[in-house]
Amino acid sequence: MKFTGKTALVTGATGGIGFEIAQQLGQQGCTVILNGIDDESGADRLKTLEDAGITAEYYTFDVTDEEAVNQNLRAIGDKHGKLDIVVNNAGGLGGRSRFEEMTTDFYRKVMALNLDSVFFVSRAAIPYLKAGDHPTIINFTSNAAWNAGGPGAGIYGTSKAGVHAITRALAKDLAEYGIRVNAVSPGTIDTPFHAQIKSTKPEVFASWKNNIMLGRLGQPRDVAAVVAFLASEDAGFITAETIQIGGGQALGI
Repeated sequence: MKFTGKTALVTGATGGIGFEIAQQLGQQGCTVILNGIDDESGADRLKTLEDAGITAEYYTFDVTDEEAVNQNLRAIGDKHGKLDIVVNNAGGLGGRSRFEEMTTDFYRKVMALNLDSVFFVSRAAIPYLKAGDHPTIINFTSNAAWNAGGPGAGIYGTSKAGVHAITRALAKDLAEYGIRVNAVSPGTIDTPFHAQIKSTKPEVFASWKNNIMLGRLGQPRDVAAVVAFLASEDAGFITAETIQIGGGQALGI
């Protein structure tokens, strides 16, 4: 797969899976635009990519801030004249809360982080994707979209179920423009997302692989490889799909 001449925006790209995606796309010739909210981390990641010979840029904006998304996407699109790949990777658990005690602010924060962000970024990117070469959007959902998440993560699961639905809805809406829209659904991936439990309950973290058919935790490269495939012309007849990347975890053993 080669992405020479293509431009990709990856949100939440200053660490974990997002940065691995940026690296893989960049190594294959893509101009990579990183998004994040930590300037220090963004500058460090940008330098890493540039030192590897990858053409990259960094934009600081909060994907839950509608106006900030609109302003930055306009700047990116006007500078490059198009977007070919948009990866809506930004998201997160946002904390845990049972519904009885859940505040409206917490509910809205988690929904904004995982679902509003996909809507804001995708909507702002569409005019530039229309000018792209085999353009595509790739979203991130989760196993929690199907199993509703663990204790206190119910609204996270709800938000990720929304991502699954909006992926299919966007695919329907944009097919006439040749814009493909798909999603990936990672299982347990060894990233900073799980840093707290990894440090406080390492035995619990280590045991998670026992529920994975392939017998190991996923790595960021496992997810990035699938995203790169979906972004490529090899996946040119795939749209409105969600691909599970969990070593069979969704089936349980």
